[in-house]
Amino acid sequence: MPFVEVKNLKKYFPVKATFLARKKRFVHAVDDVSFSIEKGETLGLVGESGCGKTTTGRIILRLIEPSAGAVYFKGCNIFDLEKAEMHRLRQDMQIVFQDPFASLNPRKTIMETLEAPFRTHNIPRNKDTIVELLEKVSLTPALRFINRYPHELSGGQRQRIAIARAIALNPSFIVADEPVSSLDMSVRAQILNLLKDIQKERGVSYLLITHDLAVERSMCKNIAVMYLGKIVESAGSEQLFTRSVHPYTNALLSSTSIPNPRRTRSRVRMRLVGGPPTAIDPPPGCRFRTRCPVANDRCKEIEPQLIEVEKGHSVACHRT
Repeated sequence: MPFVEVKNLKKYFPVKATFLARKKRFVHAVDDVSFSIEKGETLGLVGESGCGKTTTGRIILRLIEPSAGAVYFKGCNIFDLEKAEMHRLRQDMQIVFQDPFASLNPRKTIMETLEAPFRTHNIPRNKDTIVELLEKVSLTPALRFINRYPHELSGGQRQRIAIARAIALNPSFIVADEPVSSLDMSVRAQILNLLKDIQKERGVSYLLITHDLAVERSMCKNIAVMYLGKIVESAGSEQLFTRSVHPYTNALLSSTSIPNPRRTRSRVRMRLVGGPPTAIDPPPGCRFRTRCPVANDRCKEIEPQLIEVEKGHSVACHRT
């Protein structure tokens, strides 16, 4: 049984009716998403802004209630749990938000911020506990940071505090929502290496949400590509980078920057025309067809299902 298993997850947000549009409509933020994560492994969830990645991550932690579907954590459907049971489970499921400045309380010192998880779950702690956490995320000497406020730290230091808070109660599953997108390149590598070290030491499983495929390749064993609320392709990291099938995945890969200026691209650059259609009442058929260079009449009428084209590699496209 997978460590974390997501089955047919859906989240529809109602749209406020207007005088001219009285019919109740919904934003299909997450629409029938399924995947699994094994113990100690990292699944990357990649896609454009607005595709539903962050909403998926928050539903998995039950920060948002779903419209339908199930999330099994260690074999237990978390949506069946009562409030007290869910409170206890939160010690084992944590999140690192995208913007560390927004996720840290500006009125609390670093000491107060890192004490909060222990206080919430009535777990004994002392100054040495907080010092050990700061040292774990390479903020040394720790006593220099304990009485500081978030605005007194750099972006990389704030993200390290956010990670320290996430690992404070020794969770086994962490949702990392764009953990390095707001950081410069030199700090990105440090934060990613920190996440790898924590995983190696503690056996933590990650759901890594990002739009940067280069980050996914360095961190993830498996990658799922999301478009307009649906997963359109999922595969092992190397499978996806070398044998991708879906036109949207190919477009994402062709737009990935190459750090070595002497290295040539192995694939033809694919340019997408326009932006994705609205998630309010999405068009019938394939949701990518309005931007797809190889779409045909079948794509307009029939929605492609996610099917396995080879072991561990699934694609939702009529071309397969």
